[in-house]
Amino acid sequence: MSENAGGHTRRDVLKLAGLAAISAGISSQTSNLNGESSNIRESEASPLAKTVHDLSALPWTLSGCVPFFEKFAQTSDLWKMEIAEVGPIPAPVPGSVQMALLKAGVIKDWNIGLNARENEWVENRDWIYQVSIPDEWVRDGQEIRLHCAGLDYTGEISLNGQTVRFFEGSFTPYSADLKPFLKTSGNILSIRFAPPPRWLGQFGYTSRMMEWKPRFNYSWDWINRVVQTGIWDAVTLEVVRGAEIEQLHCVTDADLASGRGKLNLSGSVKGGARIRVTLKHDDQVIRTGEFSSAQFSQAGLQWADLPTALWWPNGMGERPLYELTCDLLDDQGRLIDHQSRRVGFRHVEWRRTKGAAESADPYLCVVNGKETLLFGVDWTPIRPNFADLRAEDYRSRLSVYRDCGMTVLRVWGGGFPEKDWFYDYCDEMGLLLWQEFPLSSSGLDNYPPDDPASVEALTRIAESYIDRRHHHASLLLWCGGNELMDDKNGVKSSQPTLTIKNHPMIVAFAAVVARKDPGRRFLPTSPYGPVGSFTLQDCGKGVFWDVHGPWNLEGPVEGEWKELWANDDAMFHSEMGAPSASSAALIRKYKGDLKETPGTHQNPLWNRQPWWIDWPKFIQEKGHEPASLEEFVNWSQDRQAAALTLAARVVKSRFPACGGLIIWMGHDSFPCTSNTAIVDFDGNPKPAAIQLGKIFRQGS
Repeated sequence: MSENAGGHTRRDVLKLAGLAAISAGISSQTSNLNGESSNIRESEASPLAKTVHDLSALPWTLSGCVPFFEKFAQTSDLWKMEIAEVGPIPAPVPGSVQMALLKAGVIKDWNIGLNARENEWVENRDWIYQVSIPDEWVRDGQEIRLHCAGLDYTGEISLNGQTVRFFEGSFTPYSADLKPFLKTSGNILSIRFAPPPRWLGQFGYTSRMMEWKPRFNYSWDWINRVVQTGIWDAVTLEVVRGAEIEQLHCVTDADLASGRGKLNLSGSVKGGARIRVTLKHDDQVIRTGEFSSAQFSQAGLQWADLPTALWWPNGMGERPLYELTCDLLDDQGRLIDHQSRRVGFRHVEWRRTKGAAESADPYLCVVNGKETLLFGVDWTPIRPNFADLRAEDYRSRLSVYRDCGMTVLRVWGGGFPEKDWFYDYCDEMGLLLWQEFPLSSSGLDNYPPDDPASVEALTRIAESYIDRRHHHASLLLWCGGNELMDDKNGVKSSQPTLTIKNHPMIVAFAAVVARKDPGRRFLPTSPYGPVGSFTLQDCGKGVFWDVHGPWNLEGPVEGEWKELWANDDAMFHSEMGAPSASSAALIRKYKGDLKETPGTHQNPLWNRQPWWIDWPKFIQEKGHEPASLEEFVNWSQDRQAAALTLAARVVKSRFPACGGLIIWMGHDSFPCTSNTAIVDFDGNPKPAAIQLGKIFRQGS
């Protein structure tokens, strides 16, 4: 379900579109997400009914030119702009500039060979999306609101050549009233994207990273530079006729003594007479009630003793989900606005792991009163062009992790807030989510920016994350970001992984979570504790809370790697891994005209991610070079599987002295020849994933 900042899901859009048809005096039938039809009676239509139009249903076009050229040419209709450098070409919305160009034959597939390098010119143009708005959509309404749920990254929104608003930042939605800019007919909407920041990649100074765009696009040790531009989430047109549900905040819990659910609902309503709230499971109404609009805005509602069943993580029980609907009605009981949330009822608490010092933070997760081993992967975006992802992309990846018996995914801070499908499927599959805010390490320093403007900007981003995602049953905790440390260039704390909790940004994050989602835990960063790196030299000292590493191994698995894990005394491992090559078939599929093996000399194909080339280790172990790509791949994948299953068995045997294990990383976002992923670029599990599934699902 695609949700905009106003809270409307795809199901809500369909229902509100039906109301618009009724208001126009025609019969209406809408379909829900399951393809089932539902009739909306004319008696339910209010003259105040809000309408939401899905702009993705319209034919958008895309044109490219050097920055600001369309303004210099004084052209508002790019179909008439014959001087555009590229286009106009068809452009699906949501979608990326890169995919539109690829489908039009303008650029080559960035996944093959070194093509990604040849496509970097795309970053240095302005790209203008354009669409004509149907006249009948904008004939009435006190407010005609454009809502963009995800724009990547900066530019301006224009209507008929007039600037409506500017935008900058990929992590929050943008809205604007188009009514002051409308013509009586022939309205042309444009969204212009300016060139993105030059560098936000893996290396640098976190303290100087002040552009709020996903950093992974700029290259990491597991992806080439593919800097997306585009409309990455839903674009809708909301016609407001004087009344609407403005905000909705839903928190659920469970009373373990009675096994019954609890629900707190709050929000704000503009206009209308009454709010009708209904909680349903399938077709069964669990509870319903009506309140005056003023009463709801002032006090919300608190329901306890709900006859609901408990929601359990994957492998621990059923995961019943309930639909909560809120209908805004006029004084005759007719529908004005509608919002819905899908919720589950469970209770989460945190305890110290067995044997932990009283001064240590708690890392043992307890769900519905049962101690829960958190096992899973670190989640990174499925593709660099994430604007083009569809529901099936999420379902197929998440199904692999569910089938491996995983219970948790750590949503890494260098990505983006992910689409609603991700959270919906995690709710359904019982995959708990460790959700990080968009901050990550940079190597030269890992200290978040501390200037007031950056703290304010990221505080707003954190608020937006919480507003959009807090109702999901799968959401376990919030985290400040990945590998943040108190190590500003030139000044380093003696315990940088622990003292980062005092950083102004982290303090602000903690305050936002305490205010907007107080029932969920907030972690300053991952790793966190007196010592953040898992090494043999610090084992046995009681300094490991949540740790990262290692990600590689020297020599055989039975050597230093086994010794390290035999001495494990960490309370939690939120990131560790071991590398392996992708399958020979995948390497050949994406190699282009480059050599398929790394050999003993530099190979540009393999050096796209040079961190994980274990060819020399094969030679050291075997005394000769591999006879074929297949021989190297088999050795590499068997080695990864042995290393990860050894660590997994140790953590499982130590539970509840150790709260869990999260593997870096889940899936490849780019066709890496070799990487620490346990699922390859095409979505196929490597032997490591299959063996881990046997340990955690089958109990072997």
